[in-house]
Amino acid sequence: MATHSVISREDLICPQCTDIYCFPVLLQCGHNICKVCLQKFWEWKGCQECPVCRVVSIPKRPPINLVLKIAADHYHLEKMSADRCQLHEEKLSIFCQNDEKPICLVCQMSKQHKIHECCPLDEAAKQKKEDVAGRMESLKKKLQTLNKTRETWENTRTFIQRQADENNRAIREEFQKLHMFLFEEEDSRLQVLSQEVDVKVKVMSIKLDSIEKQIKSLVSVISDTETRLRGDDLSFLLDYKDTKKKLKCNIGEPEIIRDILINSGTHQASLKFQVWKKMERLVKYVPITLDPNTAQANLELSEELSCVQYTSQRTLPDNPERCTGGVCVLGAGGFVSGKHRWTVDVSQGKDWYIGVVRESIQRKAAMSLKPSEGVWIIGGIIGDVLWAQTSPRTKLEWKQKPERITVELDYDKGKVTFINAVDSKTIFTFKDKFTERIFPYFSPGIHDEGSGPFPLAICSQTITIAVSNK
Repeated sequence: MATHSVISREDLICPQCTDIYCFPVLLQCGHNICKVCLQKFWEWKGCQECPVCRVVSIPKRPPINLVLKIAADHYHLEKMSADRCQLHEEKLSIFCQNDEKPICLVCQMSKQHKIHECCPLDEAAKQKKEDVAGRMESLKKKLQTLNKTRETWENTRTFIQRQADENNRAIREEFQKLHMFLFEEEDSRLQVLSQEVDVKVKVMSIKLDSIEKQIKSLVSVISDTETRLRGDDLSFLLDYKDTKKKLKCNIGEPEIIRDILINSGTHQASLKFQVWKKMERLVKYVPITLDPNTAQANLELSEELSCVQYTSQRTLPDNPERCTGGVCVLGAGGFVSGKHRWTVDVSQGKDWYIGVVRESIQRKAAMSLKPSEGVWIIGGIIGDVLWAQTSPRTKLEWKQKPERITVELDYDKGKVTFINAVDSKTIFTFKDKFTERIFPYFSPGIHDEGSGPFPLAICSQTITIAVSNK
């Protein structure tokens, strides 16, 4: 048994007849051949040549390989026993559909299988093979789906890294602008301080030169007078008039210099606040941010995700959020309550659409642009015609082509209003009931390559920094 366990079925196949060995003999070259197969081959060949490697053996009878023979005999016995019923030792020729196993004719007549549905083995084999083949097809389809999903996920992983690199670059660029602003502001303020220092130090230097001359003059007068005081009386009296004249000094009290110190209050007072307030010119705020993960592959978003335009197609992951059934992009976040408004610059747009949509819109197939499908939008200016996408759509009247349109969403009241931002006149209002998250919708339309960009841009809002006494 131990010998048999290390010999596989492939090792038991004769290389000449490709069947299980029958009396295998061992040639001098090391190959094994069935005894009958070898005799037939030698008779046909006319020499004692190995059928496998063509090496000629020394003329003598090759010995039987007992290990292979025992293994081959054991295999034949196992095969024969496998074809027989273990209870009745009859050939297994019937298949029991109820127990799903082969049985013999005696088993079929027994009480155990008498009422079971049975059929011939070949018929059952054909049926079960078809069933297994069908299941295999299902598994192959699942495997195909898994392989495709794996490829998609691998591409998504690569794209995530690309997104990370792009976000890293964008963040660094924006902070570089802030750093440059701060460096320039610092340099400007230090220059103002330096100029004040130069002016006031120069003034003090002039004042010091003047007082030094006065001190020198007084020191000279005092020293000369003290010398005369120490002289004899006659000499003192002879020089008295001159001494008296010198003592009449016209030097007044030292000047009181006001506002000569550095005005630290000007340079340091609310420094951070003053710099922050000055940043109003640099910082832009838009109430809506475009979500690049929802953008169709032909759309390109500008820096800070506030502008969209049609461009050449890019390779993007087909994630569940992405809109592939329409050339559009959604705003990030969405709304589930409250009032919200944003203004869109459509002055350069062509065949554009703006508005709002519900979260459950059809994103992977062609969108049905009507309120019953969760779409509340206006647009489509071709030939100076503006439409509200009602069902049927409504032609909108206007005297002058709108350049900036404000979208007002009142979620709780179920209203979407479009207003001409130039004259504040209402263009159109949708009324409905919102029951799920609502997202801003933007579509710059489809354009021929080379026809020029037709962007839609979300207008930035004015930032005002107010001081409260609370």
